[in-house]
Amino acid sequence: MDGNMADRPAAARAQGREAVVFFDTNNLVTFINTAAERLWGLNEGEAIGRPVGDLIPGAGGQPSGELPLSITRHDGSRVEGLVSVTRAKHKRETYYIAFVRPTLNPPVHTKSLAILAAVAEKTDRGVLVADAHGKVIYANPAFRDMLDDGTEWPESVTLAELFCGRLGNACFADHIQDAMDRRIALSEDVALKGNTGMEVWVSASVTPIMDRQTGVLEQVVAVVADITHTRLVEDLQRQVLGALAADAPMADIMDILCRKVQGLAPNALCSILGVTADDRLTVLAAPSLPAEFSAAVEGLPIGPRSGSCGTAAFRGTPVLVEDIATSPLWEDFRDIPIPPGITGCWSIPVKLRGGKVAATFAFYFQTAHGPTPWLENVVAACSDLCALALERFEAKKRIEMLANVDTLTGLANRRQLHAVLEELLVEARTLEQPLAVLYLDIDHFKDVNETLGHSTGDQLLVEVSRRLKAQLRTGDVVGRTGGDEFLVLVHDCTAEEAARIARRLLEYVAAPITAQALHLTMSASVGIALYPDHGTDAETLLKHADTAVHEAKRKGRGKFHFFTEELNRRVLDRLVLSVALREAIQNRALRLVYQPQVLLSSGALHGVEALARWTDPIHGDVPATRFIPLAEEYGLIESIDEWAVEASCQRIATWRQEGVDVPHVSVNLSPLSFRSGDIVGFISGALREYDLKPSDLRVEITERVMMDQHPNSFATARAIEALGVRIAMDDFGTGYSSLSALSRLPIAELKIDRSFMLSIEQDQNAQALATAVIRIGHSLGMTVVAEGVETQAQADLLRFLGCHAAQGFLFARPIEAADIGSWLAARRAG
Repeated sequence: MDGNMADRPAAARAQGREAVVFFDTNNLVTFINTAAERLWGLNEGEAIGRPVGDLIPGAGGQPSGELPLSITRHDGSRVEGLVSVTRAKHKRETYYIAFVRPTLNPPVHTKSLAILAAVAEKTDRGVLVADAHGKVIYANPAFRDMLDDGTEWPESVTLAELFCGRLGNACFADHIQDAMDRRIALSEDVALKGNTGMEVWVSASVTPIMDRQTGVLEQVVAVVADITHTRLVEDLQRQVLGALAADAPMADIMDILCRKVQGLAPNALCSILGVTADDRLTVLAAPSLPAEFSAAVEGLPIGPRSGSCGTAAFRGTPVLVEDIATSPLWEDFRDIPIPPGITGCWSIPVKLRGGKVAATFAFYFQTAHGPTPWLENVVAACSDLCALALERFEAKKRIEMLANVDTLTGLANRRQLHAVLEELLVEARTLEQPLAVLYLDIDHFKDVNETLGHSTGDQLLVEVSRRLKAQLRTGDVVGRTGGDEFLVLVHDCTAEEAARIARRLLEYVAAPITAQALHLTMSASVGIALYPDHGTDAETLLKHADTAVHEAKRKGRGKFHFFTEELNRRVLDRLVLSVALREAIQNRALRLVYQPQVLLSSGALHGVEALARWTDPIHGDVPATRFIPLAEEYGLIESIDEWAVEASCQRIATWRQEGVDVPHVSVNLSPLSFRSGDIVGFISGALREYDLKPSDLRVEITERVMMDQHPNSFATARAIEALGVRIAMDDFGTGYSSLSALSRLPIAELKIDRSFMLSIEQDQNAQALATAVIRIGHSLGMTVVAEGVETQAQADLLRFLGCHAAQGFLFARPIEAADIGSWLAARRAG
């Protein structure tokens, strides 16, 4: 019998669905149900965000009774229907819900009373016919069964007397009289007194019949249909949808559904059971069933013989059990406490749009019988409402998940981490336990994205997140705060334990990672802040951990660093100084001084090196060794490099006009300027603007450019060389230069670092290294310049070793631009 009953509620459900449209006070659509998708030929994604007037012409934020509507579907076809709008409020916010019901073609009224009577005798709708004076001349059996109390009517009863007196609606009687007077049709839903004395809602259609020739009123035909059940279902729908619009809890909405349905079907008890992700039942609502029943059902697996609800969820079709005591479906569940008098159960699966069974709607009967057509209609409405509620809450859950989870790695995002840290801090204060916040930043991750692409970068982030999760204890939390940054929260963690965890994390991140057939070896930097030593609230701890990770990067990357107050002070000082530096760059408050480079063979001027200087009104003279790294850290270095190139070119042009013979000016450029490549165009433009030859300018770079793995760095160096501008390698021999890289770069000049000069006269090793650098320069056809020369003995030794030129205090300290001419004149005179 279960299988035979499956199609009946399904058919009723298909017929009984109404289109539902949610919209807000801006008249923008926020939700549509499946029936609405079918009605307009749109999916939910195409409808949400549209003005509601696109779907329902004339609809706005005004509740109304049922009004006729002409619907234009997505394919251009038109459908006639009826629309009503209701309003709901939640937390002072107003929401609107429109219910749309397609209609069949309006009934065709005929003039012939004979034909009308023949039809009226058989219809289940009440039919009244009155003459031109409103006197009732005919009432069909359906009308008398619906509204009449069985007593005889007076022979001259009028429509007004009938509706004012016996049917108890004087207002509707006035509306009929007005329609007769104006010769117009009237359609209205009204409440009348039924034959049992109870209120009956009817949909009444009153049509005046007139002579076609004269236009004289001949009869009035009234057709009424009992819509009491429909109104009850609509009231149920409005209450549930209003609760949905008001964002009521799931338990409240399901409880409303069960209680209202029990009011519509007083001989039944209702339950709504959800289906979990692991295919088990969970009680969503069962207000009239005993608590012992709900406890016994909770967590039962669905299956082919799992009671009415478990079987319906498993099959995906309705299941009717007329006798629970003998049904094989209930054989394994005889011990479940069924309320006294309950003998049967009808369970209907509630499906979401994709066809997944998300819940079951069950009716427990006191007598063994199948569902009536009226109950099938109620079920159709309720199952749709239940599905709508479940879909709404699933969507809300997805939105909450997206708001709290990083979609790439599946880790907690910044928002969720902040909330979790607040909870852990409450626990730490209560238990008087320490807590560690570890900020982990992958080193040089930007290079991976720029060289190998974002897909490779994403693979790397996913693998790093997996490794971080695998290394943590139960109860610890790891999340991604954005980009290549991760946050690890470790409860009950001392400084020693935090250091051990940081070392382990760095070790596991540094293991080779396979991505797109490549074996990438990455490093990371970790900053650590401890509760309560470094802060007692979430914001402070996060800020201090971030400060610590920047310090770890500054000290060479691949390390961890604890936050300290001294570190905080230095960070604040750097921040204040960076603001002042930014203003100095904008106001062109930096200046260049120039240190001469002298040919050791003749004493003539080889060139000058431009050196940036900054004197701040508050901070005083800030050395370049302090503000240049600061500019690199805060993204200001490219502006300084461009300014230095332009100022140097302008100065060369001025010296040319003044007759000051300076062969060239060397300008120091940061490795960061080589990554973008924009500096090439800037150099070319400056040379053109000041009418200079490429040989007038020389670019000095450090070994950091040579060691940089960024693909643009070498390309930028070659592009500068292609302009005819020579490149000098500054501070050669102090880093980790690769001779093969040196041979690939277009270097024209090597500069021996000043550190070699400190002991070159006494230390044989220093002499050997200086000799090696000079010979490397000679062998590669490069000019060699020594920095930091302060004694004549140093100069003589360098000249003996074959060094081409030197600069240092022996010849001149850095000189203001205006004094270079005087220095040259004095040197010639000397």
